[in-house]
Amino acid sequence: MKLHELRPAEGAVQERKRLGRGTATGQGKTSGRGQKGQGARSGGGVRPGFEGGQMPLYRRLPKRGFNNPFKKVYSLVNVEKLNIFEDGAEVTPEILRDMGIIRKIEKDGVKILGEGNLERKLNIKAHKFTQSATDKIEAAGGKAEVI
Repeated sequence: MKLHELRPAEGAVQERKRLGRGTATGQGKTSGRGQKGQGARSGGGVRPGFEGGQMPLYRRLPKRGFNNPFKKVYSLVNVEKLNIFEDGAEVTPEILRDMGIIRKIEKDGVKILGEGNLERKLNIKAHKFTQSATDKIEAAGGKAEVI
C-alpha cells in the first residue's frame, strides 16, 4: 500500500448537509432552525445548562466539599493480611487482586500499611510502603521492593 492509495474506512466520511437549498432536501428555507426566535438568529442560541431563565439544575443543587484532582489514590493492604502467603513467596499487586485481598489496583497503585504482625518471609512488590510496614517486612526476613 502506498500513501496515495490510502482511503478512509467505509462510512467514515459523510457528505456535508447543504442547508437552505430548496424544499426537496427537507432543509430548505429556514434550514432546520424553525421560525424566528433566538435559535433562528445567526450567532443565536443559548449556553450549555441554560433553562430558559428557570434556575438551572447546577445552581439548584447543593454544593459541598472539594474534589482534589491531584490527590493520590492507593489500594491499601495491611501487612497482617499477607500472612496467607507461603514463606518465600513473591507478592505483587496483580497477585493481591487475583486472590481478592484488594478489589482493584487504584490509580496510583498499592500501598502496604503496617497494621498487625507479619509472620512470613515475603518478597513484596508495591508502589508505596509505610515505614512501619517496611520495618515489619524486614524484621520477618522479607524484602519490600518499590515498583
